[in-house]
Amino acid sequence: MRAIRTAGRRGTGESPGEAMELAPEEHAILAGERGEALRKAVDSVVRYGLAFGARRLVEIEGGGHLVTSFGSGTMKPYYAMLDDLIAAGLRSARPFTANPRPVDYANVRYGLVDHLALRLLYGKQKAYESQLTRLGLRDAFSCTCYLPEVGNTPRRDAVLAWSESSAVVFANSVLGARTNRNAAGIDLLCNVLGKAPLFGLLTDDGRRASWLVEVRTQALPEAQLLGSTIGQRVVDAVPYVTGLDRFLEPASDDATVGYLKDMGAAAASNGAVGLYHVEGITPEAAAEGRGLLLDAYRRYVVDDDELAHVKSGYPVLWKRSDAVPRLCFIGCPHLTHRQVSEWTERILDALRQTGRVRLEVETYLCAAPQVLEVFRREGPTLASALRAGLRFTSLCPLMFMANPLVERRAVVTNSAKLRTYSTARYFIDDDVVRVVVEGTTKASKQ
Repeated sequence: MRAIRTAGRRGTGESPGEAMELAPEEHAILAGERGEALRKAVDSVVRYGLAFGARRLVEIEGGGHLVTSFGSGTMKPYYAMLDDLIAAGLRSARPFTANPRPVDYANVRYGLVDHLALRLLYGKQKAYESQLTRLGLRDAFSCTCYLPEVGNTPRRDAVLAWSESSAVVFANSVLGARTNRNAAGIDLLCNVLGKAPLFGLLTDDGRRASWLVEVRTQALPEAQLLGSTIGQRVVDAVPYVTGLDRFLEPASDDATVGYLKDMGAAAASNGAVGLYHVEGITPEAAAEGRGLLLDAYRRYVVDDDELAHVKSGYPVLWKRSDAVPRLCFIGCPHLTHRQVSEWTERILDALRQTGRVRLEVETYLCAAPQVLEVFRREGPTLASALRAGLRFTSLCPLMFMANPLVERRAVVTNSAKLRTYSTARYFIDDDVVRVVVEGTTKASKQ
């Protein structure tokens, strides 16, 4: 390998101004020997890497996952880039998955005005999905692409180029794969090239922890609330979390998978955490223990008082704080199969205990299409849930909430991520059940 300077646009002499070690094949691509579209792709990836201090590219070893799954008419330059790649006959080196669709007309109830607004917001959806298919998209629209039902599950230490924050933190932390939290667009270019810049969470040093987070709660804390608390404190650093092994089974356990998924998503959205280690549970922590901590690490104690303090700081963004709740979304990120089943049983049990037969709040459990397909085969449970008014969808709750008309509605959720990015109001799991069954937020434990 030899040091070269990346090429800018032909004839302009533009350069990122820093050298990167590139292989002869990469050098040839940058010189335009394999066409202008691929040259632009490599140039973009190299410039991106240099901005973060990368000095070389490394082979990607797993399928990609894209954060951008919505066909908004505002993304014309992005669509033009995809057209250039397609015209050049380029595809992702491996099949990739994408985040949930922004709409689900078959399973979500929309009013006439909603329909009009959504068709305006996402009028390019069909055309965009056609572009993605030609570039290597698998039939998988979910933020939990790594679940076994979906199948984009990387092996430990596999180098990836993902972008969805909750998927990135899960792949890094629970699976022990390696991916940075890449920008939309760069994720696809890296996967077309089959290489990613070597920096950050792809490196051993970048995966060491600068925070020791000691969980000293009396019981297992709410995953979303704990993740939010950690994210707000450590921001984009790597935390090493202790104390959860008192409550959780190994990372291979279904319940633990769901818990870590939700905790990581909240840490990634309420901060910018791309990797966490949980002592005795996540693979790197189980293998290396506190040797993952940097010498000058910082300490943060999370007890029940700290969780209550963080939760009390969540703003209520409804126009009226005492409004009657109209909608509820559970599953941001998407639920596992076990979580779909457990939430269904939990809500049905609450209805039986109160002598009710139907929910007072329109409630959606959100999961990957493949997960819901498995659940739908369970027959009686699904039938009982539908009769009770419980609904199941694969849409992205965040994209639903991006509709400006929704801002006028009182939406509840147990997702710290959805709370962060929308006007949805957060409740802990027990309170969510009570709210959707009784139809009021009064007498909440908040």
